[in-house]
Amino acid sequence: MKRLRPLTIAHLQVWDKANKGDRAIILAAQELLRARFRNCRIRNFPVTVLSGAAPSVFKKINACDLVIIGGGGLFYSYFLPYSAAAIAAIKKPIVLFGVGYIREVGAPALSAAARQSVARLAERATHIGVRDHNTKDFLVQAGIAPARVKVIGDPAALLEEKRPRRFKMSAHPVRIGLNLNYSGWLGFGKWRDDILQAYRAVAEHFQDEYGGPSGPGLEIYYLQHHPGEKNIYPALKIRGLRVVNLPPAEQKYVYGRLDLIVGMMLHSSVLAFGAGTPFVSLAYDLRNHSFADFIACPELIVDLPSLRGGALLRQVLSVWRRQASYRRAFAARKERIGRLQADFLEKIRL
Repeated sequence: MKRLRPLTIAHLQVWDKANKGDRAIILAAQELLRARFRNCRIRNFPVTVLSGAAPSVFKKINACDLVIIGGGGLFYSYFLPYSAAAIAAIKKPIVLFGVGYIREVGAPALSAAARQSVARLAERATHIGVRDHNTKDFLVQAGIAPARVKVIGDPAALLEEKRPRRFKMSAHPVRIGLNLNYSGWLGFGKWRDDILQAYRAVAEHFQDEYGGPSGPGLEIYYLQHHPGEKNIYPALKIRGLRVVNLPPAEQKYVYGRLDLIVGMMLHSSVLAFGAGTPFVSLAYDLRNHSFADFIACPELIVDLPSLRGGALLRQVLSVWRRQASYRRAFAARKERIGRLQADFLEKIRL
């Protein structure tokens, strides 16, 4: 039977407008939903409703035709456990779309109650799409049948780029981007000096090689993802550092005009990958490894304990020498992610 009115979707996601990565996920996911369900209407809800909310909130959710939960790191101690009553209160079909498991360096394993609540939500879902294989393993260990869990990648990799109106790139031929995670990870203080020194060593190498009087010209950009980073990037003490703090689609455009990125925040790597720019990621969380493994480039990760041995600069130089091959590999992998996500959404029938 032909639908007489537009489909209405309740979209539950991480409601943090200050975090550029979270915003990129929401925007990209909704671009994909609108491509799949033409003329659909999307109503936004914070994922925290799964921890409990007023009956009036669930009335609004159940007035929709479909409930999309994700993407983003929703399987995270900060949000869990989800309420059994809240999950039961949702009566419409539930789809988990591009969701991920988070475990930061030094963080304890999730409690049994948290794992059980995730399993309860997944059992309720009609379709489960996760962003990486570690998240699938997490769900399988929680009791979800492997065949039900599809690994489809992070929606933010497919975010449409937009040329900035008020930001101009330099004319220098060599452009390096940096990003730190200073958005609430409690372990940063333990590694602070090692992280800053490793980043500074990378900057100094490129300044010596390309930025001197006889060099071709260099610009180093700081790619801000969260307001909290204002409290840390000045400590890098990199001369001439240009800060880029644009809306997600415009930020991704800038990512695509850089030669290489050294990042920490997961979505610094995701946006770099989606824009086709090689990156090296400093892993403060399982999700950094998970993403690199998913795109079949595990060597792009540097772990915190190796910083004092110069591992970050060595890996940056290795990637620098292979820029063209990484760009080709990223383009092919991104095309595959696009197919995976389109196929996943195509299977949703109402």
